[in-house]
Amino acid sequence: MRRLPRRLVLPIFGVLWITVLLFFWVTKKKLEVPTGPEVQTPKVSDTDWDDLWDQFDERRYLNAKKWRVGDDPYKLYAFNQRESERVASNRVVPDTRLFRCTLLVYCADLPPTSIIITFHNEARSTLLRTVRSILNRTPMNLIQEIILVDDFSNDPEDCKQLIKLPKVKCLRNNERQGLVRSRIRGADAAQGTTLTFLDSHCEVNRDWLQPLLHRVKEDYTRVVCPVIDIIHLDTFDYIESATELRGGFDWSLHFQWEQLTPEQKARRLDPTEPIRTPIIAGGLFVMDKSWFDYLGKYDTDMDIWGGENFEISFRVWMCGGSLEIVPCSRVGHVFRKKHPYVFPDGNANTYIKNTKRTAEVWMDEYKQYYYASRPFALERPFGNIESRLDLRRNLQCQSFKWYLENVYPELRIPKDSSIQKGNIRQRQKCLESQKQKDQEISNLRLSPCVKIEGKDAKSQIWAFTYTQQILQEELCLSVITLFPGAPVVLVLCKNGDDRQQWTKAGSRIEHVASHLCLDTDMFGDGTENGREIVVNPCESSLMSQHWDMVSS
Repeated sequence: MRRLPRRLVLPIFGVLWITVLLFFWVTKKKLEVPTGPEVQTPKVSDTDWDDLWDQFDERRYLNAKKWRVGDDPYKLYAFNQRESERVASNRVVPDTRLFRCTLLVYCADLPPTSIIITFHNEARSTLLRTVRSILNRTPMNLIQEIILVDDFSNDPEDCKQLIKLPKVKCLRNNERQGLVRSRIRGADAAQGTTLTFLDSHCEVNRDWLQPLLHRVKEDYTRVVCPVIDIIHLDTFDYIESATELRGGFDWSLHFQWEQLTPEQKARRLDPTEPIRTPIIAGGLFVMDKSWFDYLGKYDTDMDIWGGENFEISFRVWMCGGSLEIVPCSRVGHVFRKKHPYVFPDGNANTYIKNTKRTAEVWMDEYKQYYYASRPFALERPFGNIESRLDLRRNLQCQSFKWYLENVYPELRIPKDSSIQKGNIRQRQKCLESQKQKDQEISNLRLSPCVKIEGKDAKSQIWAFTYTQQILQEELCLSVITLFPGAPVVLVLCKNGDDRQQWTKAGSRIEHVASHLCLDTDMFGDGTENGREIVVNPCESSLMSQHWDMVSS
């Protein structure tokens, strides 16, 4: 093999070097935003704001509501108040973005946004950390204002004292209004051209806002959300969430995170590209203010909390907009297992009212599957919806069928939407839930069948659903273990949980996962009143396993 002449080596090497440089230059250009003059995202250090904090006595603010030794640290806020107070208000959190996100550049003329945070009796440590993380990790020119809407908290000073901080304003409701009406009040007062809604127990991450504002600037009909990282409710550790998730739901309008399908992942050539999502979690998003107003803001007849994310998600998609999650924006959030505050009509009743309003306005004939999943919602009052129906007509929105075909084709339509509701009887007795004082969990008993004013007692009415659940209100029959003799209990319904699935086999009710049958066992004094509801091996000869469903 002949060697290349020495005089050709240098020119060839030079051509290869130029080719490599061109390759990296083209790759970088693909990552850049194509519109407007472009500059590297400005870096804002935590110390830039230090001179503006002199007027605010942080220690005094926090000590006024400090956790006391001997108190339950979870009682007031449903997260570990003691650990929250140990975490500095200006702590450093890990940058959980993809590395490619750090290479992106954004145009210099992004619009400043009004950041709206509503709260009711929030822990001062988490509220302050939310505000300070915004001030520390957001370019000052992008913050029009931070509007805190105090939804009639017990102590007005929780909000008032924070107006000493840069950009912070405080609005206080004269009575409890709930999330929806509080957010509308904040939006109406906002001076920015975009609205950024955040919860009051968040911590924003590095360069979180620029990717969101850019997407809205490109197309004002987009409603965009960050990837929501987890702030652990026990330890307050900041934990990275998976990037390739989107919002989904079942027919009971229960929100759930879901993985992208393999086909969707295969189509994502660039991991920094936004992810279309059928629904948003609802707590954290950015939206053009004029678009928010034009689309009808929120449904103001929804109460306190819950279901509003479905209503705004359906409305945005069906009326000309889109929803997306932006992987290069990360915000941490404390996910609690229960609500620390009181719902005037009860948590379950409020959620059913709000989701029923959504189903009646937006789901067309498909609302039958909502009622098949929530049979007890049929009888619940939900207020007047004429103004929302008029809004939908005036906006000339698409049908829910269009939404299923174009936005969420993965949502399977049930083959059976029939509702079977009534007593579960064994001879002259009925299966009944009995809630004792100071007990959160109801017990199950066989009791004499009762009618009140000609109607079956509510505690004795059950429903079989197409999801193979036996439920009463929001609670489902479940088993603790899959062994014979295991007690049957009432727990919060969760679709897909095999411990909650039952099937009717003749006169028996069989537990799907264990193939054991609903039965009664004697306990205590051995009398008829001392029968415990359990699962046992199926035997057709046992009368204790014979049940009749009598429609009410």
